[in-house]
Amino acid sequence: MTFTANYSERIDFLRQAIREADHIIIGAGSGLSTAAGIDYGGEEFRCEFAPWIERYGFTDLYTSSFYPFETQEEYWAYWAKHIWFSRYRTGATGLYKILLRRFPEAFVVTTNVDGQFELAGFATERIFATQGDYRWFQPASGTPKILIDNHEWVMRVLPLIEDCRIPTEMIPTMPDGSPAAMNLRVDDTFVEDFRWHQQARRYTDFVQKASQGNLLLLEFGIGYNTPGIIRLPFEQMAQSFPHTTLVRFNRDNPEPYIEGLSRFAAFTGDIATSINIL
Repeated sequence: MTFTANYSERIDFLRQAIREADHIIIGAGSGLSTAAGIDYGGEEFRCEFAPWIERYGFTDLYTSSFYPFETQEEYWAYWAKHIWFSRYRTGATGLYKILLRRFPEAFVVTTNVDGQFELAGFATERIFATQGDYRWFQPASGTPKILIDNHEWVMRVLPLIEDCRIPTEMIPTMPDGSPAAMNLRVDDTFVEDFRWHQQARRYTDFVQKASQGNLLLLEFGIGYNTPGIIRLPFEQMAQSFPHTTLVRFNRDNPEPYIEGLSRFAAFTGDIATSINIL
């Protein structure tokens, strides 16, 4: 399959790859959630974060997450809203449900932290979320290597937010009383707990097994923000494993970094449209 093949030829190529696949790995980045309708800078953001927009001048959820709040009460009021908005508000979106119906046995590796694959119903033992999950708190220091679920805290604290602050006594801590932080990979304090390492092993084992048969790599919405986690390893697998096909869905930069991939196709249009055609 040539990179410049027409749309119909690429769809036929993808359909054949699906039919022939013994194993499927889904690799997903932020572009997939964007395609699913999760808009971190649109009207829903402007509505839900109106007090923060007025007070701090926020324009979108991503850049606002780096804001240097002066107090812990302000910081955790914002993050309570952020976690709820990104993880607990929407439930599973339609596109993720479509992927589950179409590829229920796929193994998922993702840099997304919104939990959409889990919410859609993918088996948790087949999801490797490399960069963390909004669902978890970790020790701010990075040790010990434990995580705690934050859902109950979020739901308790949301009604208590006033003037973009929470009561001091609601600032979250770990079970030992030490400061809590989000389990998101932003620096070297990121906690890779036993679950993270367990899923990393499962993913490695799945790749090793799948490399012996017909392997289909479906890559959704991954650009060059963190290409070394999924995008480039997928290309390396497509180059090295004898019966491996890589299909990339990416609006921007769909071309492969590695030249001469013989079983590669790319789609730059709407992801849902392409998947629904199959």
